[in-house]
Parts: sequence; structure tokens; C-alpha cells
Amino acid sequence: MIWLSGYFQLRIMSINKQELIRHVCQKINQEEKEIEAIIDTFLAEIYQSLKQGESVNLRNFGTFYIQRKYSGTVFKFNPAQRLRKLFGWSSTYKGEI
Repeated sequence: MIWLSGYFQLRIMSINKQELIRHVCQKINQEEKEIEAIIDTFLAEIYQSLKQGESVNLRNFGTFYIQRKYSGTVFKFNPAQRLRKLFGWSSTYKGEI
């Protein structure tokens, strides 16, 4: 456990795609195949947008974008204010985490 911003404790962990699918299925009571298709489509759309040089902004999560440099292409992520507050970074977010 780690302490973040004096608000709560967070267990450091990671989940893979199948675990994510199971978590979503449990929360909305849908079949795994349906949720997997939705997540696959969602990720494919993000991929295609980035491939075309478009940024992808997910409200209350953050923005994914590509930055072209002389040395090559760099993938970037700019976290939303809500996510910044979660980790104790400078944030203007006033709602609950």
C-alpha cells in the first residue's frame, strides 16, 4: 500500500485485458464475449485515431496523442485533472475521486 495525498491508500497492481473484461462484465451484468467485442472496438478506434494523427480525449481520464519530433514519433498521455488529483499532482479538480 502507498499513501497518496493524505486521502487514501492504493494497492499497486495491474490488470490485463481479460481481467478488465471480467471486471466490466461483473459491473454491468453482460456476457464476456459482448464486452470483449466492445473493448476491442474501443481500442481499435483509439488506435486508428492515433494512427491518423488525431488525439483521443477521454473525459475525466486524459488525452492520448502523438507528437512528431526530428528523432521520430513520440506517444504521449496527458492525464485529466481528476486523475492528477488521484495521484496528488497539481490539479484543479473539485469533485470526489
